[in-house]
Amino acid sequence: MTKIVISGYYGFANAGDEAMLAALIGSLKDLMPQAEITVITGNSQLTRENHHVRTVHRLNLPGIAAALSRSDLLISGGGSLLQDVTSTRSLYYYLLIMRMALFFHVPVMLYAQGIGPVRQPKARAAVRKVLQRVQMVSVRDKDSKGELERMGVTKPPIHVTADAVLSIHPADTKVGYYLLKQAGIDGVGGRIGIAVRNWQNLTRFKDEIAKAADVLVQKTGARIIFIPMQYPADVEAGADIASRMHEPATVLKASYNTVEFMALMGCMDAVIANRLHALVFASIMGVPVTSISYDPKIDSFIDAIGEHLCGTMETVTAQGLVDDVLKKLSQHGISAGVKGQLNHLRRQSMRNATLALQVIEKENKRS
Repeated sequence: MTKIVISGYYGFANAGDEAMLAALIGSLKDLMPQAEITVITGNSQLTRENHHVRTVHRLNLPGIAAALSRSDLLISGGGSLLQDVTSTRSLYYYLLIMRMALFFHVPVMLYAQGIGPVRQPKARAAVRKVLQRVQMVSVRDKDSKGELERMGVTKPPIHVTADAVLSIHPADTKVGYYLLKQAGIDGVGGRIGIAVRNWQNLTRFKDEIAKAADVLVQKTGARIIFIPMQYPADVEAGADIASRMHEPATVLKASYNTVEFMALMGCMDAVIANRLHALVFASIMGVPVTSISYDPKIDSFIDAIGEHLCGTMETVTAQGLVDDVLKKLSQHGISAGVKGQLNHLRRQSMRNATLALQVIEKENKRS
């Protein structure tokens, strides 16, 4: 039986990362139905219950070593694991897990990762040193490949694929309407979803979103619904913006799983977000997005689907948001061009599991 260990930012109730894990497991199981999968996680019980896999806690280094020593492949991904903007410690942690696998002569694959920014020279050197020894790298955008090349990573093949989440199938919107009804929102009228995170104590962007939301209510009569992609932090961010509004808004205050998030996004007429996977979920569900960037990963995704940013956390304006959302609403869904780009990205996303299988088969031939 093939044994695979997966390392990433899992078990922390972050919708994007949990969706990536669900997509990753699903894609691997499609190709290797009998594979035994162990996930390194911050919450073993939650990950076991949600994803039906074996688990080992991320701080249980002896347990991780034991799992790696008997595995056929370590997958590191997806998401932005190798960056030093939010934390240098986490970057070194994920490199440590790779080094442990390499110590046991276990092949390592980076799976649909977004690389960087890695700003500190010592951190860049550490990334290069470890990645020169791994067997396969797939990144979710061309900017990530460029960043690895600038760091001097030359030995493993680097494949540009797409975010792992893009391989997930769309969800049934009936689930979303049920959740909205539970929150006191009926099926009458339009709905504009907002999914935002706090960032570096910035507040101006919240005022601009609040102003835009007020104008959109006045112009369209739509309900404004704040959707928390990470619980409970995004509930607080949404409530903060809602408190700056003059028109009524609903802040969803529950923790949702991947299917529920996608179903909720599918119930919206448009989505405003600075959360990458809110933009991805909405796009998969055929809902047009208005994006605000705080990280190159958002710029890369929006460029990949043939859209444009509405601004950054520092530059976004209420008028820009209103104009973009009204334009998207007039289209009644995503454009044909964006739909075509998403179909291409979906095919690229599915390549990730095929590349993982190739690594396992190559190692099996050697042994």
